[in-house]
Amino acid sequence: MRLDRLLAQEKVSRKAMKQALLKKEILVDNCPASSLAQNVDTGLQKLVFQGRQIQGYKHTYLMLHKPGGVVTASQDKELPTVMDLLPPDIQSNQLYAVGRLDRDTTGLLLLTDNGPLGFQLLHPQYHVDKSYQVVVNGLLTPDHIQQFKDGIVFLDGTTCKPAQLEILSSSPTESRASITISEGKFHQVKKMFLSVGVKVTALKRVHFGPWNLDDNLQEGDYRPLNSEELASIRDFLRKSG
Repeated sequence: MRLDRLLAQEKVSRKAMKQALLKKEILVDNCPASSLAQNVDTGLQKLVFQGRQIQGYKHTYLMLHKPGGVVTASQDKELPTVMDLLPPDIQSNQLYAVGRLDRDTTGLLLLTDNGPLGFQLLHPQYHVDKSYQVVVNGLLTPDHIQQFKDGIVFLDGTTCKPAQLEILSSSPTESRASITISEGKFHQVKKMFLSVGVKVTALKRVHFGPWNLDDNLQEGDYRPLNSEELASIRDFLRKSG
């Protein structure tokens, strides 16, 4: 939650916030706050305003193993959504998915009610890597590795940032690979492979920023982030100022 919104809930006036910020009387984890727009979570961080600790609001962070056939949306009139996989009491917590996975794409999704964090994780300036396991319907060669490294260019002229392609197996009818990208263009991974002449037949996200898909999570299952994963959330919160 933005620092100014949290303090407003504590009945602190805007004027008092600005004055306290200038006087370094707002401390987040014992460091002076850098901006009233700073994203804070009092469930993970210690917030002190003019010597008084603020408890505020504790956000929710979940890891979900998205199955195929469900859409990344809060609701849909025709199709099941990732929110339908959660119990009703959790659905009501204003959760949303950080980023989108296509209906037929499986794998790692982060769910949270911390809106500013989601915006931060998807913003180009933070260069959050995402890795996928891919199956395509044709041959992959070392030349493709270099093409991805140079930056794939779509037919409409759109240029992708350099990506890392690792070929795991290859044959004229089916190849398997892993790919790491640092941006999130619409249907990007599928379009990148189409640009080199093969079609993606299966796609699974296994890595998003510092978080890896839990091998123990079955498709459709979820769990709260563990302490190590929450430490990574805290790191991003510190950068938000």
